[in-house]
Amino acid sequence: MVKQEVYQALGLTDAEYQKIEQIMGREPSSTELAMFSVEWSEHCGYPRSRKYLGLFPKEGKYEALIGEDSGGFVYDGLAIVFKMESHNHPSQVEPKQGAATGVGGIIRDIFTAGARPIASLDSLRFGPLSEPYNRFLLKGVVDGIAFYGNCLGVPTVGGEIYFDESYSGNCLVNAMSIGICKKEELARARAGGVGNPIMYVGSSTGKDGIGGCSVLASHEFGEGEEKRPTVQIGDPFTEKCLIEATLEALQTGYCVGIKDMGAAGLTCSSAEMAHAGGVGMEIDLSKVPLREEGMEAYEIMMSESQERMLVCVQKGKEEEIGKIFEKWDLHGVVIGYVTENNKLKVNYEGKVVAEIDTEALAKAPLYEMPAEKPNNLDEINKLDLNSIAEPKDYNEILLKLLASPTIASKEWVYSQYDHMVQTNTVVLPGSDASVLRIKGKKWGLAATSDCNSRYCFLNPYRGAQIAVAEAARNLVCSGADPTAVTDCLNFGNPEKPDRFWYFKNCVQGIADACREFNIAVISGNVSLYNESPKGPINPTPTIGMVGILPDLNKHCTQYFKNKGDVIILLGETKNELGGSEYLKVIHNKVAGDCPELDLTREKAVQKVVYAAIQQGLLSSAHDCSEGGLAVALAECCISNKNINLGASLSLVVSCQLLVRKDSLLFGETQSRVIVSCDKSKAAEIEKLAKENGVPCEQIGVVGGRELGIDGLVDLSLCKLEDAWRRAIEKMLV
Repeated sequence: MVKQEVYQALGLTDAEYQKIEQIMGREPSSTELAMFSVEWSEHCGYPRSRKYLGLFPKEGKYEALIGEDSGGFVYDGLAIVFKMESHNHPSQVEPKQGAATGVGGIIRDIFTAGARPIASLDSLRFGPLSEPYNRFLLKGVVDGIAFYGNCLGVPTVGGEIYFDESYSGNCLVNAMSIGICKKEELARARAGGVGNPIMYVGSSTGKDGIGGCSVLASHEFGEGEEKRPTVQIGDPFTEKCLIEATLEALQTGYCVGIKDMGAAGLTCSSAEMAHAGGVGMEIDLSKVPLREEGMEAYEIMMSESQERMLVCVQKGKEEEIGKIFEKWDLHGVVIGYVTENNKLKVNYEGKVVAEIDTEALAKAPLYEMPAEKPNNLDEINKLDLNSIAEPKDYNEILLKLLASPTIASKEWVYSQYDHMVQTNTVVLPGSDASVLRIKGKKWGLAATSDCNSRYCFLNPYRGAQIAVAEAARNLVCSGADPTAVTDCLNFGNPEKPDRFWYFKNCVQGIADACREFNIAVISGNVSLYNESPKGPINPTPTIGMVGILPDLNKHCTQYFKNKGDVIILLGETKNELGGSEYLKVIHNKVAGDCPELDLTREKAVQKVVYAAIQQGLLSSAHDCSEGGLAVALAECCISNKNINLGASLSLVVSCQLLVRKDSLLFGETQSRVIVSCDKSKAAEIEKLAKENGVPCEQIGVVGGRELGIDGLVDLSLCKLEDAWRRAIEKMLV
């Protein structure tokens, strides 16, 4: 008899266990219990979140591709496949391997779709660097990303890093990867064709990442036989071989379907491939290549050992496929076959250890979770600007903001990544978005990731919309047309109504914003239960977005380039400081509402910037985000090591007279872009802005070795750069 403490320790409720008994018509075996526990978990089955993911638009202005494990869009006959997912909890425990295996896992989702990986990005969140363990986490995570990506030969081209107290005890590591292939060469994660063999390919299976096995072991074999879970270990050199072997195997046309053994390992890949194909599957665990002796059936089924995949192959072609993997020094063995009875049957050492209906296993129950607005949020949202003392020294404030880790240069991080391997990186890390060439094509891609979680904490619906809007704005400032979205939804415990309220509102915000921009959400990931004894993380619905540059030669970057260029501000500045980095860093307050967002105005600003770049009018374009106008202007001056140019500006123009000076300089009003251009082209930009109803003001001129703003800011480029470029590095010494 299965004891209550056993299934509860595996994360199953009393009601869920009773449902399993009803489905089975009997008591489940230990292997079956383990399989249900992982497939019905939030990590795999999304029982508490899946209902709301249906709100996301699946169609947009480009042909969308929705797969089982990743998605993409079609352009010029090519499929651009991309996805983002989390590896938060493993990274908190073992940062190097947690981050490394996160990179490896997301890249496998790309090449199992038939696409060759061409780039990776990462979105990271840590607690304050004043805490030693947070410094340890940052160093370890960056080391893991660099180790895996650099060895694998896939460039890490961009991303973002934020720091906030809510991530102390629960860091976030969200990894994103992009790949390309011909549309007709896309692969699916589906089994099909009764009698077709099921092949295990890749590395051997060990006891990596087996959660809950200690409980099952003590139940099944006695306390003296207790097994303990181990950390997942990645091998980028094995994954490199797996990429080449998999793409070669897919080129034969003999692979019916293929799926990465990611979360829940062999359980997930076998059950979900069978269910997606509307078939059954029978496998024999005795044929699975193992690297440890004495593994039990449930350990083999739950193992999350890296660099492994399951392939459904045309009958009679298994030997040919096996030889391809053998050539790359990888396992390629038949462990089962497709059946017609819609059941997953698992054999081990001559015994049937599991036999479960695939739909029951692969489709977790759906739960309607209560959602309530946090009791204290209305009070937090109150902010009287008159209670905020305006600075006496604006130079000092700007330098402090530039040195804030969230704003400061991330060069210490990305300098450790190989972002030039494959020789496709046109715009390197450090601008609004990374730009990639597609060899043999006139056009290119731009990619970014964005989310200000403080905004989402203060106003989840609008904060999530801002994440979408800023991602699109970053792409447009690079010269790209935003095409599609992937997301990584990081939240706290969904069983607590205030946490789930944040989740629901953020999802609705993303869905509405994507519809407004006419872009599809083509893939994504949900990561819940991100909490520590201090409480939940800030709601963090990270947005990964890819755009098309119709003419790669017309890409744009954020830094000033020519002495004498006119500086123009597109958009208007409002009297708002809520949720700003200025309010947090200088006044130690997280309060107010997040900035207002008018999506009609946002689209108009982006339309002007995109048109101006396509017409060759701009020298630079940079969106205003954390730190406001003053920080954005400083970044325009110093973000390129080779071309540092100062600027002389006046922001106190006619439309800004009623705005406080600190709001003017450091407020984070949305839908604003700083552009620079030759003086002869300014009138054309102003005409474009007027035609689209976008506020447009000439605010200064590029030149000199200082940044001067209205007599409020007067700083040399050396001081600005010293504060900004090495701030993170100094904190890690």
